[in-house]
Amino acid sequence: MEKKKDCKIAVVGATGNVGQAMLSILAEREFPIENIAAVASSQSNGRQISYGEVGVLKVQSLDTFNFQGYQIALFSPGGDVSAIYAPRAAAMGCIVIDNTSHFRMDADVPLIVPEVNLSDLANFRKRNIIANPNCSTIQLAVALKPLHDLSPITRVVVSTYQSVSGAGKEAMDELFEQTRGVLMNSSYEPKKFNKPIAFNVIPQIDTFLKDGETKEEWKMAVEIKKILSPKIELTATCVRVPVFIGHSIAANIEFSAPITLESAYKKLKSAPGITIVDNPAKNIYTTPVECVNEDSVFISRLRIDKTVPHGLALWVVADNIRKGAALNAIQIAEHLINKQL
Repeated sequence: MEKKKDCKIAVVGATGNVGQAMLSILAEREFPIENIAAVASSQSNGRQISYGEVGVLKVQSLDTFNFQGYQIALFSPGGDVSAIYAPRAAAMGCIVIDNTSHFRMDADVPLIVPEVNLSDLANFRKRNIIANPNCSTIQLAVALKPLHDLSPITRVVVSTYQSVSGAGKEAMDELFEQTRGVLMNSSYEPKKFNKPIAFNVIPQIDTFLKDGETKEEWKMAVEIKKILSPKIELTATCVRVPVFIGHSIAANIEFSAPITLESAYKKLKSAPGITIVDNPAKNIYTTPVECVNEDSVFISRLRIDKTVPHGLALWVVADNIRKGAALNAIQIAEHLINKQL
């Protein structure tokens, strides 16, 4: 990244999975920082949290934090909290990049995946808030964009296999404790999930809507429309699986015109943010274990879908904490600085 004038940046929700990843990535990528503030709820006030390999920050309370003079705030404190504090920070001139779902579908808030639709940032100053998409939406959008450029996509059918880290640290602890309980022949009642997650899969993420789909499934459909094209129809089944980190997606994609496997491979290989790992003859493909702490969206199992006139099927894997949340937000911030926005 081209070195620009250093800025003051706040990470809100710094003690959570995504907040800690944001701090780590900012240090890794040598983000041009004059001052950085770790901000969280009052319960974490004064707690020390690591920043990079040697740095330590003292957590400040969001209730009393003053955003005046800060250029960028990376928010990941939960939707209800962002609803209150993000507009306050934005009103003080701080650009908010929000990782929650609260602002995503607001017409005057851009919903951004840097590899896909940076041009949508043109009017972000209307609210001074930029939204990060849902974690599974981000990796799917990165995979769909080059293919959509090749031949307009009309419909996508997806099944997601989403890790417990998407539900936070308590969900990760629940998987660990339940797994240990099963192996030790002791009981552990579900708290974070409605069903046991250890050695199980749960076909529910977020709440059910009146039509029977979950809010997570609805999010994917409406977010892809906003990011890529309102003409794309998407139906999803979102499943929580006993994996700590890394979301996987099986996608069947229908196009408006013929598309060849060779042209799809070529387009995906040249696209930013994508790594293709695909050699069926040698049983080579990507699983969540291999994508942890990686920046890329990994694509495997690319093949023709013979059940529709113009179709492809593929497997998409990414680190949901990193590319699916923290890194995506930081890439947006880097673009703002590089373009002096």
